[in-house]
Parts: sequence; structure tokens; C-alpha cells
Amino acid sequence: MLKRRTLLAAPALLAMPALAQANWPDRPLRMVIPFPPGGTTDILGRLLAQHMGPRLGQTVVVENRGGAGGSLGAGDVAHARPDGYSMLLSTNGSLTINPHVQANLPYDPFRQLAPLGLCLTVPMMIVVRADHPAKTIQELVTMSKARPGATSMGSAGTGSSNHLAIELFSAATGAGVTHVPYRGSGPMIADLLGGNVNSMCDQITTSLPMMRDGKVRALAITDNHRSRLAPDVPTLVEAGFPEAEMVTFMGLSATAPVPPEALAKLVPAMQGALTEAIFHDRLETQGAEIVRGPLCTPAGYGAFLRTDFDKMKRAVTLAGIKPE
Repeated sequence: MLKRRTLLAAPALLAMPALAQANWPDRPLRMVIPFPPGGTTDILGRLLAQHMGPRLGQTVVVENRGGAGGSLGAGDVAHARPDGYSMLLSTNGSLTINPHVQANLPYDPFRQLAPLGLCLTVPMMIVVRADHPAKTIQELVTMSKARPGATSMGSAGTGSSNHLAIELFSAATGAGVTHVPYRGSGPMIADLLGGNVNSMCDQITTSLPMMRDGKVRALAITDNHRSRLAPDVPTLVEAGFPEAEMVTFMGLSATAPVPPEALAKLVPAMQGALTEAIFHDRLETQGAEIVRGPLCTPAGYGAFLRTDFDKMKRAVTLAGIKPE
């Protein structure tokens, strides 16, 4: 009789993993934002958590874990249990820049973090003060070549995304631009408007308000297409400098490897959330662009990351930055 009971119980035991898979997720998930509260990254992460939760049938709890340029939060998710319950709002800093500028990075962005999809891109702008003699990006390049080192261009700091954009710009154009690093955008903007630096490269979200107020002239955008919020500003690609193209980005990753049952629900939940009008209202009106289509998939985001990783490696080399 005991043997018969054991045999009868076997099909039920075998069915348990399938039942568990079908019920995934059966508890709250967490999304780590690797920066302090506030800013575009935090807004995107909280909106994603808010609108993915109902699609998954569970709460998505947001955790802000700032530090080390995004590496602290990324490392947290990289070393979490690979069950699909831990997600990272991944950025170019944590995935494609930090591996080249931070020595002994405590995680492998490709082996320990699995891409779910690219969610948002933010192009950068090269701007000069409104009374600057250069009216086009070509004129700025010509001026910088005529007097090497005389044209200064500010960034938000050494190793920042806009610093690396400057390095790609200089290499693509041959411009003799002098990079001036600041501790954030605020001091850089003050020096630009005060005439202490000739130009700056920063996210479009920072540059648009000043452009609309007539304080600066935007010479070029670093994306491969024009922004609908600044349709008269040409791209660096249009100007003949395709190798200078660069955007900052935000996507969603999870601890690798992601179980198939989790992947099958996380990706549609993310893609569905991004269709909500509030993403446009809160982010696209500020110059960011919500990603929809092939790039908002694991394969598309993975390929995008590989390309950007190599581009950032080149930019860091051009900048002469040594890992610290």
C-alpha cells in the first residue's frame, strides 16, 4: 500500500514546478534605481514600477541605491538571486561606462545582468552662448581648428557621459577643443552664461530651457535624428560627423539568468507600461524619447549595449582616463 501511495503521489510532485512557473510572480518584485531620488532616472523607474505592477499582478517595490556612479545599485542586482524578482533600472553609466573607468568593478554587466529592454534615450546638445560668433557646428569646428585650445567645452565631470561625447566629437571633427570638467551641470551653466567657458555639451533636458529663453544657441544634437522639441537643431550626423553620435539611455535589466517564465511576463509588462500616456507627459515633453519596437526587447537592448560598450571604450581611451 505504501508503494502504491508513493506512485500516486509522484505525478503531483512532478506537476509542482509547472504550477510554480504558471503562478510566477507569486510575491512582490523590486526595482533598484542606482541613483538617489529625483531626476529623470528616478521618474522613469517609479513610473515603470507603478505601471508594470498591475500587469504582473504584484507590487513592484522601488529601491534607490545610489553610489559609485550607479555601480552600487547595479552590483546589488547583479548578485541577487536569479529568479526574476530583482530588476535594475540600467543606464549607460552602470553598464557601458563604469566598466572602463572603475577599477575592480564588482559585477560583470553582460554575464550577471540580463537585458530586458531599452526604455528611454536622452540626446545631448552642443550649445554656445547666444552672443557667440559661431552660428553652426561647422563654424565652431573651424574656429577651434584655427586656434587650437582656445575653444573650451564644458562637461558635468571627467568620465561623465557628456565628457565622453566631447571626446568623440573632437576625434570625429579634429576640433582642438579644450575639455573643462565641472562638478555637475549647475556650475557649468553658470560659467557658460558668465563667459568663462565658450561652449558646453549636456543633456537636451538641460539645454532646452536656456535655448527657449534665448540665453544659448544650440549648434547640434548628438542623436542620429532631430528632436521634435528642437526641430531646427541639426544632428552631428547631418553635419557630417556620424562617429560623434551618442545618447544617454535607460533600460531595464534583471539578475542573470532570468527564468523563462519570468522573462515571458516581465518583457510584455515593461513594453505595455511604456505605452501609457503619462510617460510622454512626464518625460518626452522634457526632451527624452520613449523607446518602442525592436530595441525594447532583450535581443535589441543586448545588441545596443554591446555597441555602446565598444563606443564608450573608445571614448575613454581618447580621453586618456585610467580606471580608478
